[in-house]
Amino acid sequence: MGAYSHLTAATVIALSAAVSAQNSSSCASLPIVDLGYARQQASSYNATGGYYSFSNIRYAAPPVGDLRFAAPQAPAVNRTQVQTGSVSVICPQANPAWEIIAGQWIPEYLLQNKTSFTMSDFNLTTASSNSSAASSTGPTQSEDCLFLDVVVPEGIFNSNEQHPVLVWIYGGGYTAGSKSGSGNPAGLLERSQMDNSSGVIYVAMNYRLGAMGWLSGPTFQENGTANAGLYDQRFALEWVQQNIHLFGGDPKNVTVFGESAGGGSIMHQITAFGGLKGPAPFAAAVPQSPGFFPVVSPSAQEGVFNDFLALLNVSTLADARKLSSSAIIAANAKQVGGAPYGQFVYGPAVDGDFVPALPGQLLARGQFDKNLSIMTGHNANEGLLFTSPFIDNNTALDTFLTTSFPALSYMPKTLNYITGTLYPPIFDGSQAQNYTNQIGRVEAILSEAVFTCNAVWLNKAYNNETHAYLFDVPPSLHGQDIAYTYYNGNGSTVAASGGTSFGVQNVAVALAMQEYITEFAKTGNPNIRGLPYFPMYGSNATVQALGPRNIAPTRDPAASARCAWWQKGLFY
Repeated sequence: MGAYSHLTAATVIALSAAVSAQNSSSCASLPIVDLGYARQQASSYNATGGYYSFSNIRYAAPPVGDLRFAAPQAPAVNRTQVQTGSVSVICPQANPAWEIIAGQWIPEYLLQNKTSFTMSDFNLTTASSNSSAASSTGPTQSEDCLFLDVVVPEGIFNSNEQHPVLVWIYGGGYTAGSKSGSGNPAGLLERSQMDNSSGVIYVAMNYRLGAMGWLSGPTFQENGTANAGLYDQRFALEWVQQNIHLFGGDPKNVTVFGESAGGGSIMHQITAFGGLKGPAPFAAAVPQSPGFFPVVSPSAQEGVFNDFLALLNVSTLADARKLSSSAIIAANAKQVGGAPYGQFVYGPAVDGDFVPALPGQLLARGQFDKNLSIMTGHNANEGLLFTSPFIDNNTALDTFLTTSFPALSYMPKTLNYITGTLYPPIFDGSQAQNYTNQIGRVEAILSEAVFTCNAVWLNKAYNNETHAYLFDVPPSLHGQDIAYTYYNGNGSTVAASGGTSFGVQNVAVALAMQEYITEFAKTGNPNIRGLPYFPMYGSNATVQALGPRNIAPTRDPAASARCAWWQKGLFY
């Protein structure tokens, strides 16, 4: 059989006999894959890493006009010219203004032990200009953004066998981020080829953000699709199922991984439609710091939709669909820019269809795809980036919590239970995450309610027959491990909320993390020769702690009765 037998039926249109030794080959020398609806040429060949990049492959029709605020649709057939993916586009972005404040106070809290802050401590000129700055579309931002990238090692592409696939879903608070914004996958590809393995194929997709991807509510859903961002992700994952064999991939061995909003999205993909519409379009998942604020109330969803229409100065969804892209993007940026501290306005919401209930509740009820391999991850200090520095007393804490979880405004007994029993004002280090001040107390609440309990619930739902890691390289903040996931040497860094940049301080942890993830993607088991044994989560809630001094198993600090209480969703 020929070298490209996995691309039979004329799927490879052209391939030069020899590839240039340069990292970026000439267009004429790069392979073309026939997707049926389009012919896609590799954008580049990296000789150092030995892989092709097929960039900016259209996986869905432009979500504009009548398709704005609607579910994604199949792209039109366009075979008149070869697509080269030369133009990179990201979905319109927006960032809350509080991120600027976070970037100013957190270093002082961590490095100087400062625990009391007032508004006069901050440069509010920068913060107040954030929303207007975010409204600029920029040269690469467009509503027509439903594209994905495929990066495939040359050996896999030339093989007549099918190989594992690793699909990235990015985070960014459901209002920012892109398929290429987290980092270059070269390091992951390299680690996947350890021990002479052929490695994995890497895929990353864009999905709609902010109002364009996450509007919901009764009135909106009369003519719009709630959680369009989840449908975008699902559509891209179905694209992988249908097309990845053309690149040498195995559609039966697809692993999704993602951080923060990406991890939270994966939880929603695992529990999609309450498990009633067949298996998930992937075989395994690695949700890292899966996060989202629970949005259940129809009235709250209605309020967000009405606020968005008011910013557009229209009264119906039909009118909003007729507006210019610049008007939609500007309104979205303004709305997100004014988000309450620690929040982003938008994110997944219970819609009665894709999200029939909160993921934690669906997991508890057994309403999810049970035939998946799971490896979770969370960081030691998830909540600090989203904690307001202005909470210095119990009254301020109550106000913050009722803003973060609006239903608590009408449930004073539940609020008192959270602040008096689950996270009491005891600052001797004996409580959750060993907090010793109000800021630490808020951080503990947010860490568990929004992030770490999600991982605990996933492990429990799969009978603890999972693997889980704890990222514990100080300061172990939310998002810090992305730089480790995408480590490529030479001081890889990643920007987190507030513009804080995290560098890789421990190369050994970065390399181990990449090998654990890629080995899990290949085999369903992260254990690989040369690394410390990675045990299952098990009945003892064992996580593999990735720390500054060693890598070793320990008990999951998030596994507590508090998570069991949060999972019930008593006040959402």
